[in-house]
Amino acid sequence: MNLSVLGAGAWGTALAVSVCARHPTRLWARDAAQAAQMRETRRNWIYLPTVDLPAALAIDADLDAALAHARGGLVVIATPMAGLEEMLRRVGDAGAGVLWLCKGFEQVSGRLGHELAREVAPRLRTGVLSGPSFAIEVARGQPTALVVASGDASLCDEAVQALHSESLRVYTSDDPIGVEVGGAVKNVLAIATGIADGMPGDDGLGLNARAALITRGLAEMTRLGVALGARAETFMGLSGLGDLVLTATGKLSRNRMVGRLLAQGLPLARILAELGHVAEGVSTAPMVLRRAQALDVEMPITQAVAAVIDGRITPALALEQLMGRGARSET
Repeated sequence: MNLSVLGAGAWGTALAVSVCARHPTRLWARDAAQAAQMRETRRNWIYLPTVDLPAALAIDADLDAALAHARGGLVVIATPMAGLEEMLRRVGDAGAGVLWLCKGFEQVSGRLGHELAREVAPRLRTGVLSGPSFAIEVARGQPTALVVASGDASLCDEAVQALHSESLRVYTSDDPIGVEVGGAVKNVLAIATGIADGMPGDDGLGLNARAALITRGLAEMTRLGVALGARAETFMGLSGLGDLVLTATGKLSRNRMVGRLLAQGLPLARILAELGHVAEGVSTAPMVLRRAQALDVEMPITQAVAAVIDGRITPALALEQLMGRGARSET
């Protein structure tokens, strides 16, 4: 099966490295100079500088060639959420199944990926690939489990055929709403746990606080997902609890790092400038809150993160307000 991965960031590059030994794979980079450097040096010096790019992996900046290569196979969109709509439009009638890796709500409209696809490319066979996965570990061939979700069962089967390997397990789901909500909201919750971990003290606010934020954050994620039409059990899987635990605790998590640095008093603009990679939780937080409020879904942790990002309250005050909420039933 031929695959084309559109987007040469860390995750797109890692997935291309993972599959190219088994299937003819092309990695498309928007920047022609970056593509040329990657092709010549066999390294992605910007996003995965320590990983050798296999000789079997084709790399270029010709989108038409990448789409032609994938005809009858699989296109994987590996851009940030902000670029998904454009890529769906450019893919057009590619004659291939289409998956996206980005996680979040579109910043202007607040739409999820499946909502964008339904509007701008209704004839495409589409789905989402998600789950707990740091790009560097996938590129190194370390054990990872993901889930592909689509209303098209045949597309899920094709994705498993293309991506499943001895180091990368791919499960299937027919609940793309739940998988996408989990992948989006966990980035916001990781900022919250990062804030708690980054507060003054040898261990921040402590492991108890981290566990409380993860658990109550999972409850928020599930409430929103169910209100949007997802199944509650999806959030106990890889794209919900699994990705939340990884992103909220892992040292490689960009969103957690944003929270830690906010707790230390650094301005958000400086944090993002120095990070060098996209932290989707920053742009996702206000969109999650907007969708939740429209559905009358209570999400206090998300609300606190959005307020900190907007500069309306300090991290310390946000945590104080969360702890000062009235007692209630856990369910």
